[in-house]
Amino acid sequence: MSDMTSVATNDSMYDVVVVGAGAAGLNAALVLARSRRRVAVVDAGEPRNAPSAHMQGFLSRDGMDPAALLEVGRAEVAGYGVELIKGQVDHIDPGFLVHLAGGPVLQARRVLVSTGLRDELPEIPGVRERWGKDLLHCPYCHGYEVRDQPIGVLGTQPGAVYHALLLRQWSDDVVFFPHTLDLTGDERERLSARGVRIADGVIKRLVVDEDRLRGVELAEGHGVPRSVAFVVPRMVPRDALLTGLGCEKNENGWVTADASGRTSAFGVWAAGNVADPRALVVTAAGMGSAAAFAINHNLVEEDVERAVEDHRAADATSPPVAPLSPASSR
Repeated sequence: MSDMTSVATNDSMYDVVVVGAGAAGLNAALVLARSRRRVAVVDAGEPRNAPSAHMQGFLSRDGMDPAALLEVGRAEVAGYGVELIKGQVDHIDPGFLVHLAGGPVLQARRVLVSTGLRDELPEIPGVRERWGKDLLHCPYCHGYEVRDQPIGVLGTQPGAVYHALLLRQWSDDVVFFPHTLDLTGDERERLSARGVRIADGVIKRLVVDEDRLRGVELAEGHGVPRSVAFVVPRMVPRDALLTGLGCEKNENGWVTADASGRTSAFGVWAAGNVADPRALVVTAAGMGSAAAFAINHNLVEEDVERAVEDHRAADATSPPVAPLSPASSR
């Protein structure tokens, strides 16, 4: 790929440029390529689930390394002629001109943004080092693998209380660490009734020994042994490209989209965690497929409209056909 900035001509215009090559983006590219659309996928190579060694809950892919899934996916879409471009999209102009940082400008008829989200972790010693190992987030992704173990839940976000109530499903030994949260009487009652113990006090650090989590130490000086902990990170969508195109957001700060991922901006779709923080890998793949269906139908409508316009223009400029003479009709 040249370092010189260039813009594709109409002859080389992509039907769709997909930004983000996770499960959502690759599955969308697969469906679009099988619909005989010209597709480019641009990806910076920074998947959210990179720290995870396994992914769960994906039928026929349960326990697979997420990196291996993406490798297989890239090979599949490349086999259909999808162009895979490693790079960072700087911004997208309406129209659509997709500007790559330090690279060319791709021109497309439609864009799908599947750039995911980033997890903002609490500033507690040990958290970043254990993230994706024995400090986890999603019970549906990892709960079964740590079933019946001593589980700790760090109270760094308001949603952590419900997280602890949920995780009790996987283990009888769950301890909730309120940290700096001020629990209400109702919350304490619900935790107690569910069989979740409460360890009051500010968390000082995660105790790690021999590359394994051993417990949670409180500022008051005592620790609680735990072999695994869960935390609710602050999830921030990577939606700068979408907001730059004028996509509206809802009251929770996430870009609004319909069931197919279509946003409020013309020709712009969103799929995966950039649109839904709760989407698992299998969910994101389905969102990409739904978006691809909708995008292709939208392009077909435009193709038909253009064909009708061209047909009418051709009829208007064609000379009238002379009627047959009586002699020639015998």
